[in-house]
Order: sequence, then C-alpha cells, then structure tokens
Amino acid sequence: MAGQPVIESVEVRIFSTERGTVHAQPVPGQDRGGVDLALLVLRDSDGQEGYAVGQPEVLRPAQLRDHIAPLLVGRPVFGREAILADVYRRQRGQQAHLPERTICRIDVALWDLQARRLGQPVWRLLGGARPRVPAYASTMRGDDVPGGLTDPRAFADFAVALAERGYRAIKLHTWHPAYGEEPDPRRDIAACQAARDAVGPRVELMLDPYHWYSRTDALSLGRALEELGFLWLEEPMAETSMAAYRWLSDNLRIPVVGPETVAGRSQARADWIAAGATAISRIGPLNGGGITPCLKALHTADSFGMNCEIHGSGAASLALVAATNVSRWYERGMLHPLVDYETPPPHLRAIVDPLDPDGTVPLSEEPGVGEHLDLDYIEAHRKAAY
Repeated sequence: MAGQPVIESVEVRIFSTERGTVHAQPVPGQDRGGVDLALLVLRDSDGQEGYAVGQPEVLRPAQLRDHIAPLLVGRPVFGREAILADVYRRQRGQQAHLPERTICRIDVALWDLQARRLGQPVWRLLGGARPRVPAYASTMRGDDVPGGLTDPRAFADFAVALAERGYRAIKLHTWHPAYGEEPDPRRDIAACQAARDAVGPRVELMLDPYHWYSRTDALSLGRALEELGFLWLEEPMAETSMAAYRWLSDNLRIPVVGPETVAGRSQARADWIAAGATAISRIGPLNGGGITPCLKALHTADSFGMNCEIHGSGAASLALVAATNVSRWYERGMLHPLVDYETPPPHLRAIVDPLDPDGTVPLSEEPGVGEHLDLDYIEAHRKAAY
C-alpha cells in the first residue's frame, strides 16, 4: 500500500557490557564479568528503529548478509506475518543458519519497531489484559558454592527469604543433570520438603527438575509433590517423547507442565494439548520462535480452557504474560542467595521487571518491548557493526 513504511536497513552492533547479575561470591557460569552482546537494529523508511538483544553467535555476519537482510529489507513494517512465513520457509533448508534463537530476535525486533512507531508498549498491542502481573521467584539450580544452594536446608532458607520479599510463589530448580550432577529424585524431594516445611501453605511452590528422569522416577517425584501440595511439576523428562508425558499426566493429580524446549513453536504446543500430554502448556519468546508464536500458543491454550505459562524472564516474556489472562505467573529470575538481581547491566537504564512489595511486577508504558536500552552506552562500547 502506498505510503506504508518499509524496512530500509538491518544492522547488528556488537558491544561490550557486563552480565546482569552481581555476586558476593563466584557462582559457576553465572559470575558477573565482561561479555559481548549483539543488538539487532531494524530501521524503517521514516528513520524509526526497532531493537532486539542477543548473543553474537545467533546474529552473525553471514546470517545477516545471506538470510536476515534479504528477507526483511524492503518489506512493510506492519507485514510481520508475511515476513515470518518467508523466514520459516527459509529455515526449512537452512536450519544451521537460521536457528530458532535467531528467528526469535527477528520477531522481537519487528514487534519493537511496530510498537515504537505506534507509541505503545508491546504488551498493550498484544492484548493489554493486565497492567501488573504476579511474579514467582525462579531459583538458580543447586550448586556447591559456599553460601549458595548447596543442600535442602539452603533451599529452605532461601525460600523464606524470597517469601519475606513479597513473593507468593517460588519455583525450585534443583540439581540439574545437564550440568554434571547425577539425577536423584530423592534429593529433589528432600529440597522440596524442606522448602514446604519452611514457608508453609501460604506460598505456592513448583519444581523444575530439568527433563532428565525416567517415567518411573518422574512418577515417584510427582507423587511426592502431590503430598507436599506443589502447584506443578515442570519438564521432569526429556521432551522427545510426547507419549511419556501423556502417560505421566494420566497417572498424576499434580499438573504436569510442558513442553518448554521442544521444536515446533505454537504447532507443537497445539499437538501436546490435543494429545493430553500436559495440563499446563509452556513456551518462551527466546526459545520458542519469538513473541508471535508465543501469542498463538497462548490463544490455543485459552481455546482449550487451560493455562500456558511463559518460560523465562525478560521484557518479551513480561509483555506476553500481561497480554492475556492465560498465564498465571511471570517467571522472575534466575535468583540465588549470592545474586543481586535488582542491579541492571550497564547497557540497560533499569531492570525490566521491578518487584513491588505485594509480589507483582508493573508493566512499563514506554513504547516498544520494554527493554530500557541505553543506546548511548551501547554506542560508546561498540566493538563492531555489520
């Protein structure tokens, strides 16, 4: 249509910053230090820009030159569905060059550009159901760091501290086998029992043991959580088998949550829902294709009368939770006894999810996704651009 703005250029700016957490002691893989990030910039024919932040490895020069720019430049700013359809077609034969985490950043940047043009926050454009949302505290995994989450007592003490800060729900990430720990449902149950004993029934509790257990171990874990009054059991087995999740859901009263990491965006969630594989669906904007597939997954779950919880913290996740009433909670974290979560990294003017004393997070009215980028800092610390 004549007069419609189009995407005029696509650029990636590599800049140096610091990790967004401050530690009293080092935590493996989580210590604050120098890190490089990539800012994807979409600029339209009127000079308006939209942004998405990612890791440099998912926004590489060859990806930009051969795939992202050819698919976006010259396209209407408000033609997101047509653009994404072409991106998905390209991905079918180029998955190594267009992984899901790259497509996520394209989609987030498109939403950010549209929202900035309209002078609205993305959460309002997505549905605008709630100007504030309840948050649950999402812990880091168990570790062996002094003063950290070393044993069930440490999880219990941390749960009390989180409840005193205003959280009305806490999700435990226990000792993840993907990081080298031997899976042991008895150890998980001990941590869950300690947390429940510490906070009592006034705080909702959930568990994410990180999809490693067999059916029988997941079943025994789920039955223990039922006795402890946990709200849900998330991703206790590998998500490569939908049938295993359907079997587990059929044999437990506690809601089983998933899939979180399976490929297939909103279509995969629809299949899992139709199969009765989980009682609560799950998807995230940074590993599920971006904001657009997440919104479709939310609407699909709503059509079946079930909740769809959004995976991960951050501006895009927060916007999706506020968009509808389908997600009960916003996942705030990852949290740890030695981490100052409230201090933003220097490339942000503020954290995206300030917690109020009542355990809720207010939504920003700032136009865009809500990332609060400090563009002056990013420019001053730019290392490369392409």
